[in-house]
Amino acid sequence: MFVLSMWNLIFTFFLSFSFLLFFLGILFLNYSFSFYFSWNIFSWGACDINMIFLFDWVSLMFLSFVLFISGSVFYYSGEYMEGELNLSRFIFLLAGFVGSMGLLIFSPNLISILLGWDGLGLVSYCLVIYYQNYKSLNAGTLTVLSNRVGDVLILIGIVWMINFGDWSFVSWLGNSESLLFASLLIILASLTKSAQIPFSAWLPAAMAAPTPVSSLVHSSTLVTAGIYLVIRLGWVYDFWLNELLMILSVLTMFMAGLGACFEFDLKKIIALSTLSQLGLMMYSLSLGLVKVALFHLLMHALFKALLFMTAGCIIHGFKGWQDIRMMGNMMTSLPFISSCFVISNLALSGMPFLAGFYSKDLILELSLLEEMNLLSLFMLFLSTGLTVAYTFRLIYYVVRRDYVLGGSSNLSDGWGVMMKSCIGLVTFSVFFGALVSWLSMDVSSIILPLKLKNLTLFVCLLGVFLGFFMANSSYNFSKMKFSLIVWLMGSMWFLPYLSSQPLVYKPMKIGSEMMKFGDMGWLEFLGGQGFGNFISSMSMKMQFMSLNSLKVFIMLIWMMLVFVMFL
Repeated sequence: MFVLSMWNLIFTFFLSFSFLLFFLGILFLNYSFSFYFSWNIFSWGACDINMIFLFDWVSLMFLSFVLFISGSVFYYSGEYMEGELNLSRFIFLLAGFVGSMGLLIFSPNLISILLGWDGLGLVSYCLVIYYQNYKSLNAGTLTVLSNRVGDVLILIGIVWMINFGDWSFVSWLGNSESLLFASLLIILASLTKSAQIPFSAWLPAAMAAPTPVSSLVHSSTLVTAGIYLVIRLGWVYDFWLNELLMILSVLTMFMAGLGACFEFDLKKIIALSTLSQLGLMMYSLSLGLVKVALFHLLMHALFKALLFMTAGCIIHGFKGWQDIRMMGNMMTSLPFISSCFVISNLALSGMPFLAGFYSKDLILELSLLEEMNLLSLFMLFLSTGLTVAYTFRLIYYVVRRDYVLGGSSNLSDGWGVMMKSCIGLVTFSVFFGALVSWLSMDVSSIILPLKLKNLTLFVCLLGVFLGFFMANSSYNFSKMKFSLIVWLMGSMWFLPYLSSQPLVYKPMKIGSEMMKFGDMGWLEFLGGQGFGNFISSMSMKMQFMSLNSLKVFIMLIWMMLVFVMFL
């Protein structure tokens, strides 16, 4: 009972602050107001070490969404993690995760950003290995090593910024030419956290964490930290950097959508959908649509957290089973959870008048107004169609399908905690897209030809038919002669293997061999240990000479006489 009251207290605290910060963000946006707080800790040469916080509408609105989702996840964890050992450790880790994200959001300083950035990486590692098995250890190692690449790039950026005497983003204004290298480092670092190609393998692997962790980490905190960092650097772009972001983001969207269409693990399908949406955000940033990317980031956080939480309720009811081939007909046994699951999936696919529609359709239509090549535009709409396809495939498998290979038939919506935690998120996923669009977006109307205007609707309808076709014919893929091609398309283009074997396992094995034959072998024999033995033997000889000084004196006299006689 005390544990439940503690979850309720944290939920109430986060919920109150989230609404307060949201209304402050709307006021700051309408009145173009921001608050800049700088505290000079000490000066070192020509550099001032400052603790800086920037309160503007971007940081306030983003943190309000983070706090609301975190409060829902804390309340949800009260039932999901019931009976778990070391529950206080889980609470402290989640609180540390939210604190690191808050430090990252409010900091325009590279050093304090590194503290929040590294805090996210460390706490995410501890949460991924929470279940302490072999799979969790492998996933956590891959996660933390991928994120360390971004940490190193930010450290190099900090060293580079010493040339300019300040680590604050505010000092970058008007210096875009001289600070292009620093912005390149920061954007490359953001590719690691946002899991763009070639750093995409850690995101599906991190599904080894508990489901409340996945709903928090992969909706509004860890994976969005890289996108948020690029949003903060929106004025330091260059043409070729935009082209690089466009190519990587389109490839990431296509690879994730293709992989999700052939995946059967429920949490991995949702993780690949997160990867696809992150590619869409990075794509909009490459076009310079910074405000629209932030809008989609906020909407994606709402329905993706709801999607993970409803998937966690289904997995919890199936006693940890995650294969969608063993599920089916959830709408009769879990009516409320199935409704939330369908709403979040429809919002993910951009169905009209849900939260994802207002941001996703805006990105697609604004991209049609930009000057861009036909191939990238084709890949963008193809990836959108794949998103709709795997979304409706997932809905058919989990909610609609009657044939179930195995599983339990005595499922229910539970005794209330996990169900109640989804109410706020499902309400916001339905109504908040239109509300935030009216309050913050300044795009009044988009005028396009009729064919281009209906292109998004045509792609979505095509994706619906493709999703139902794949759901009905998935069992026959192994019998087809194209089964190898299907396996290739669903394997994320061998990125999990390439990230774990050549990039992680082989260098670590080589490092172990070098340590064995180097540090513990020849270097030890010729270095520390050999030098110590040499000094010991020399000291023994000196001790012998000091203890037998008369014999040594007579011997020296005789040697001198022999030498004189020889001469």
